Amino acid sequence: MDSGSVGLLRELLDGTGWLERTRELALALRATRSPGGLLVVGTPDDEPWHVTAHLADEAEFAGLPQLTPTLVRWAPPPGAPPHLRVGLDRLERTGRGETLFVLSERHAPVPLLERVDDARRTGATILAIEGGDPELAGLAHDAIAVPREGPVTFDGAQHLVSAAAGETGRRPGLRDRLARLLDKVSGPQVTD
Repeated sequence: MDSGSVGLLRELLDGTGWLERTRELALALRATRSPGGLLVVGTPDDEPWHVTAHLADEAEFAGLPQLTPTLVRWAPPPGAPPHLRVGLDRLERTGRGETLFVLSERHAPVPLLERVDDARRTGATILAIEGGDPELAGLAHDAIAVPREGPVTFDGAQHLVSAAAGETGRRPGLRDRLARLLDKVSGPQVTD
């Protein structure tokens, strides 16, 4: 999903509460204190490569080094580059000032919940995008539940959060949004 698609999704969701919730979670992601302290983990069957890449881009473009993510993998191959070799043992060393961002579209498996609970006990901030898992939501300091039949897909919610995490300017007001809408509706201006 490119920035134009994210912008269109934001316009469609304006007034639904989704934008406010994704911005709140994004601000919490930015509260991580140091580069590499934002740990992103998914389930054994679904590693969150996509959102990790988007967060890395947003960190670079916005000049927010604390937003630089570390992808935590369930079974990293031994010969992988260092940034793709971070395993679950990294969660044992989480502490204050670090954030564990958990993505689980379905119910999180027990081993993940146990590690999340351990990270929370050591002082890490737990944030999640989840698909209606009360156990994961109960462990998280802040979480967004993405229902299967809702207006936003699980992938769409990830894009909204990662884009909001990189926002540095002021939020566009009604006048700005109307101007963008009019530009889109009227099409490009042709000059003679």
